[in-house]
Amino acid sequence: MENIKEFDKIILNDDLPQSGLKKGDIGNVVMVYNDGEGYEVEFLTVDGKTVAVETLLAPQIRKISHREIPHVRELVTE
Repeated sequence: MENIKEFDKIILNDDLPQSGLKKGDIGNVVMVYNDGEGYEVEFLTVDGKTVAVETLLAPQIRKISHREIPHVRELVTE
């Protein structure tokens, strides 16, 4: 089981169209709920502006692997 803690960087496992977020986006955990059942995650642009703060369940995120490379995409809001 992954041990995700406050301030960890995570990867989003699902698209969140209401926030303009896509699977693979990187976020920062700002709060852990119920021993890891849920998380408050902040998503930022590369220049540090907050895009969204989402409350997510454990299956919706995963820990970053040391063998992954970040990728940049243009934020599209609907």
